[in-house]
Amino acid sequence: MTINVLMVGTGEYTTGYVNGSLSASDKKIGVIALTMFDLRRRNKVNDISMVGVNGKKLPAIREHLKKHIGEVYHMDASLKTYPEDGQIDADSYKAAIDDLKKGDAITIFTPDPTHFDIALYAIQRGIHVLVTKPAVKILKEHLILIEEAKKAGVVVMVEHHKRFDPAYTDARNKALNMGEFNYFYSYMSQPKYQLDTFRSWAGKESDISYYLNSHHIDFHCWTLEGKAVPYRVYATGSKGVATSEPYSLTEGTEDTITLTVNWRSLESPNHEGVAVYTASWTAPKGEVHSQQRFHYLAAKGELNVDQAHRGFSNTTDANGFGYTNPFYMNYAPDEEGHFGGQGGYGYVSIEKFIDYCQKRNDNEIEIDEIDNRHLPTIKNTVLVTAILEAGRRSLDQKKSIDLAVVDGEWTIL
Repeated sequence: MTINVLMVGTGEYTTGYVNGSLSASDKKIGVIALTMFDLRRRNKVNDISMVGVNGKKLPAIREHLKKHIGEVYHMDASLKTYPEDGQIDADSYKAAIDDLKKGDAITIFTPDPTHFDIALYAIQRGIHVLVTKPAVKILKEHLILIEEAKKAGVVVMVEHHKRFDPAYTDARNKALNMGEFNYFYSYMSQPKYQLDTFRSWAGKESDISYYLNSHHIDFHCWTLEGKAVPYRVYATGSKGVATSEPYSLTEGTEDTITLTVNWRSLESPNHEGVAVYTASWTAPKGEVHSQQRFHYLAAKGELNVDQAHRGFSNTTDANGFGYTNPFYMNYAPDEEGHFGGQGGYGYVSIEKFIDYCQKRNDNEIEIDEIDNRHLPTIKNTVLVTAILEAGRRSLDQKKSIDLAVVDGEWTIL
């Protein structure tokens, strides 16, 4: 039976609706809702629902989805929403999940501190889960989700879409044949006007490292799977922009965070590597919405990937000069007028999740086999959370933080 999907969270990534209008980012009509509507059109998804906290916004969001997705792509954009219009209920996700049946699925795109409670509530009721990155902020919670997912026999994945970017997948494949890891550097940013979008949680409930460094940390951990492990994290941050006018975010909010991580080879005791992950949300508005790049150096080769500049630029009177990345989400319609971006890696990451949920429901695959396919499951992403939490602790405690496996589990020392 085709699964039903509940989208938890009504913000930019799910709907593209921010502060009463289309998002100012490159996700003006969102990613999750659009993809789910198209998967329903393709008979991979059945009923679709969505839950937020503020029911006062829901009529406008439904109209936004109808106008900018349903009417544009000639497809059904109807959905059930929670809570009731006009109501405000932070626990409305519980009623929405309770309306699902075992084997259905949810997506979680909400503020970081809410991920654990929502995911756990769903998992314990036999519901598959796709959660945005970071999965959780605390390693202890990540380990609980791994255990609960295994116990329930449900698919739990983290939406690390870079694993499906052709450039990144090819880079990883090449890195596997370059010998011992030596050095990795990544940089990812967003323009400072996004601080208004994130105002409700930025600096209070999470930081820029959790939000953006999680992308490249996952890629690096995925690349070094079985080859090396991290053992020490030291973090530094800069401040002053986000806390000043006109943003005036919570005192202490970092503008830019850098994590320096020591890695130890599992294959050769003589080899160690260093990784430097940097993320910022105080960049100027530029030719791309998000600067994204990395450099990987190994004993027998090196890689450089510039995800932001894909050889496709455009200039208009309205927006000036800019680079476009159609490989992530291509919003162009197909020859029949329907959404035509099924090959974008943002779409693929969501479709992969739905496909594996269906295979699991049909008893075609076991959870361990899904983990063994190197997908971004909750089990395969545990090091991302370990590094991110160690980074936050390092910033707060102003010292390096060590990681180790103790009694078979990753532990922050």
